[in-house]
Amino acid sequence: MTRAIVCGYYGMGNGGDEALLATLLQLLPSHVQPVVLSGSPTETEKIHGVEAIGRQDWGAIARELRRSDVFIWGGGSLMQDFSSWRSPFYYGGLMLWAKQWGLTTIAWAQGIANLRGGLTRRFTRRVFRAVDRLSVRDSGSAQLLESWGYSCLVAPDPVWALSWDRSAPIWQLPAPRVAVALRPHPLLDRSRLEVIKTALVSFQRATDVHILLVPFQPQKDREIAQMLHQAIPHSTIVAVERPQGLKGLFDGVEMTIGMRFHSLIMGLSQQSRCWAINYDPKVGQLMAEFDLPGCAVADLPTDPNDLCQAWLEYFVNGESLSPTQIEAITDRALIHKRLLEF
Repeated sequence: MTRAIVCGYYGMGNGGDEALLATLLQLLPSHVQPVVLSGSPTETEKIHGVEAIGRQDWGAIARELRRSDVFIWGGGSLMQDFSSWRSPFYYGGLMLWAKQWGLTTIAWAQGIANLRGGLTRRFTRRVFRAVDRLSVRDSGSAQLLESWGYSCLVAPDPVWALSWDRSAPIWQLPAPRVAVALRPHPLLDRSRLEVIKTALVSFQRATDVHILLVPFQPQKDREIAQMLHQAIPHSTIVAVERPQGLKGLFDGVEMTIGMRFHSLIMGLSQQSRCWAINYDPKVGQLMAEFDLPGCAVADLPTDPNDLCQAWLEYFVNGESLSPTQIEAITDRALIHKRLLEF
């Protein structure tokens, strides 16, 4: 039996990161016994059925390093200093610690873009020198690593390959349905939220759709969802804990208005037409790759009628990915599995 420590932004209530963990666990060989570093070990064990320890429990982490064989960064934008300058030093420090203990080190399905500080950039470059196996989920990350002299596998985000089910409580709600997944952001101020709210009310009235307000990270997103819910007739807040159910939710929606990165991944993979609000380079890269309509947060129209009209035109004339396209992308996403063969 091979014992593997899995490290990521887990147990923090973020549906996208939990989906990455679920995909990683789905792809791990049966002889690998994972232990997950989590912000809420009890929740992680309940949702994923896997052993977990506290991400800040340094004594328990040291014990695991002594008896484990493999250390895995489990996907996502871990080495970034946009949300916190501490983040790259936490994840990078653990990677270097694992390397010191002689573990096989794997950086799996990484996204590397938001490195603004010179110190964090230099530290990140040093950390990747300690990685034995490396894959990234976008060409921008690959180009950065190649400029540093590191080779890597490149494949779409692993969540394309996550299994899904219809456990989300939406199937009794009226169709057609449109999902909206927003998140807080410094540029998404009160005035821009008012524009979105007014545009959604007009859009719902014109199309008679049922609006699903999907907080991917309820602790952070629910306040926006509740504000919109109070204003929009025929809307429902739908928070889904299990990643497989969260992905399955998008099988039941005609269109997704997504700010959260993985709301767009899940929507695209389930043949939902996606309109993006770009707040991060990873969203911009996804928009470019799939020619998605949308705009940057800073460029949202100031007139709600303009925004509503853009959504109406896409709702009527937009096209989703075909099953053949989705199958091809999913097959490519499974390239990340190669790193887990040991």
